[in-house]
Amino acid sequence: MLENYLIVDEQVLPEVFSKVIQVKQLLNTGKHTQISEAVKEVGISRSAYYKYKDHVFSSESVSLVRKALISFVLTDVKGLLSTVLNAISDFGGSILTINQNIPIQQKANVIVSLDMQDLRIPIQELLDNIAKIPGVSKVSLLSID
Repeated sequence: MLENYLIVDEQVLPEVFSKVIQVKQLLNTGKHTQISEAVKEVGISRSAYYKYKDHVFSSESVSLVRKALISFVLTDVKGLLSTVLNAISDFGGSILTINQNIPIQQKANVIVSLDMQDLRIPIQELLDNIAKIPGVSKVSLLSID
C-alpha cells in the first residue's frame, strides 16, 4: 500500500515534527555539521530525528523538490525494469541512479533516484502508476530532496 501525503497546519501537530524541521535547517545552513549537536540545540533525541527525518518536510522545501528516491520490488520478468523506467520517463521523470539486487525467490528489490524537475504529475500519482504495472509490488517513496 502506498503512503498518502497531507499538508497539515503545524499548530495541530506534535512539537517533535517542527523540531525535526529545525534540525534539518541547522544542518542545511551549516550552523551544525553533526546531527548530535543539532538535536541537542532543538531539544529532541537523535532517535526521534532519525524516526521522522524522511517523513517530515517544510512547505518551503517541498516546493523546491527536485530529487526523489523510490523503492519497489519487481518480479523477475524480462523487461519489467525497463517498463518501470519508461513509465517514469513518460511522466517527465529523469532517472539518476538505479540500484538493483539480484532476484531472490523471483523477486528483486530496486531503488531508483530520479530528478523530478520536469515531472508532469504529482509524485504520489507517479507511485500509483508504477504500482499498477503488473509484476511491481511494495512501491514506496523513501525520501525527497
